[in-house]
Amino acid sequence: MASAEKRVRNGRARWYARYRTPDGQQRTRTFARKVDADHFLVEIEASKQRGSFVDPRRASPTVGDWADDWLAAQADLSPTTRNRYEGIITRHIRPRWGRVRLGEVTHAQVQRWLTGLHLAPASVRKVHRVLSMVLAYAVLDGRLAVNPAAGVSLPRVQAADKRFLNHRQVHELADACGKEYRLLVLFLAYTGLRWGEMAALRVGRVDFLRRRVLVSESVTPVKGVMTFGPTKGHERREVPLPRFLVGELAVHVAGRSPDELLFTGERGAVMRSQTFQRAALTRTAEALKIPGFHPHELRHTAASLAIASGADVKVVQQMLGHKSATMTLDLYGHLFGDRLDVVADAMDSARASALSGVYPLCTTGEVIELRRDAK
Repeated sequence: MASAEKRVRNGRARWYARYRTPDGQQRTRTFARKVDADHFLVEIEASKQRGSFVDPRRASPTVGDWADDWLAAQADLSPTTRNRYEGIITRHIRPRWGRVRLGEVTHAQVQRWLTGLHLAPASVRKVHRVLSMVLAYAVLDGRLAVNPAAGVSLPRVQAADKRFLNHRQVHELADACGKEYRLLVLFLAYTGLRWGEMAALRVGRVDFLRRRVLVSESVTPVKGVMTFGPTKGHERREVPLPRFLVGELAVHVAGRSPDELLFTGERGAVMRSQTFQRAALTRTAEALKIPGFHPHELRHTAASLAIASGADVKVVQQMLGHKSATMTLDLYGHLFGDRLDVVADAMDSARASALSGVYPLCTTGEVIELRRDAK
């Protein structure tokens, strides 16, 4: 039976909470106040009744130590993601939770902490995600019964308006960036590759006959070092090339080996987005009255141009390397609305054909004529 026993040593009273684990092992925990010992024992007995008992000694590691163990155990993280998680743990989680034991973290404490962070809503969500994954790992390891970071209220992220260039604007921007960057601007605006994917692309991964680009890796700065790794979705994908780009790219890579980078910076080094933006993009974009234009907006432009050309959501998803069509629709769904008239016109045509007795067969393109009196 659980009990709290008072002991006095050197004039100081301590309360010893004694209980048994479900497997019959006796445990003791010490408290300075009787009310804390009683509350602890009530929680222990209740968890045993619910079947959610976790030995408090299993929850004794600090959040800081456990976060390090969790990060070290993640085997599928890209270098960029690992570096980002490490930064969040160092800058945000460790200062508040580093010395707090896993079993002492409460839902209310996590909520108050997140609410008090002076960060952008998106950043608060990223910090919460890392802490929640750390604590979820403790649940899986049998150190916590529940994740105290689950179900907290998070700030709403307001999606920023996206800018999309039309064909003329793309070519004006490319020409204004000069010979050194002209082809790069066109390539990004008509393929939609992320900057890191473009910077890691090798000559041998451009299939000129099939007009395809094989995207299989990315490069990004990690602690100041350009580091190659998998793409954001850890998947390979093929991206189509417009015919006008094929000819220009063929001239661009003439005489180069398949292992060379398709686009390079100074002295053949990996091209950095900051260098491109500082050297050409910022100045030329402002001159064309599109101030603050960022290289990633060329990716948005590629999505817009593809949708306007008739590409469906699955094609755009594959082209951009999104995890799901839902993600594509969340980002660019409003652009598909411009094709509603196309759908309505197609339905008009199908109706007219049906009422006239001519039915198209979609599989072969043939038609069957049915007379109205046919049975």
